[in-house]
Order: sequence, then structure tokens, then C-alpha cells
Amino acid sequence: MDTPSSSIGPGLGAFIAFFVLAVVLWLLMRNMNGRMRRMAYKEQQRVADMEAEEAQREAAKGEKPTRPGSEGEPPQEADRADPAP
Repeated sequence: MDTPSSSIGPGLGAFIAFFVLAVVLWLLMRNMNGRMRRMAYKEQQRVADMEAEEAQREAAKGEKPTRPGSEGEPPQEADRADPAP
């Protein structure tokens, strides 16, 4: 009697499909990482621009720019749980 084998695997097609999905996932993660990094840099630039404008406005008024800790205020610590990349 010739019985069919019960140990048939997924085969080459499944391996190729899995490999293609893995490569696509890697490319998507790489793209997302670049976009997130770009967003962080843009946010840092936006904050720096806002601080510069505020300093210019205060300088035009003749006031000294205030900084945390300059008038007895405790300095604010950076958020250590979510550092900017």
C-alpha cells in the first residue's frame, strides 16, 4: 500500500511570502523611524524659534528675559521618561 505522507510542510511559496512580508515590514519601520526623527527635529526648531521671538519681544520692551531658576524658582527638570531623539 502506498499511503500519502502526512508530513507536508508549507513549502517554498510560503517561505517567499513570509520573506517578502518581513522585508516590507523592515522598510515600513525604517520609513517611520525617519519620519519620527524629522518630526522631533522640526518640533525642537519650532520651540527654539518661539523662544527667540519671545526674547526679541522682551528685549524690545527693555526687560531682561526670565529663565527658570533665575528669580528663586527651582529649575525644571527635563522629562526623563520620554527624551527627544
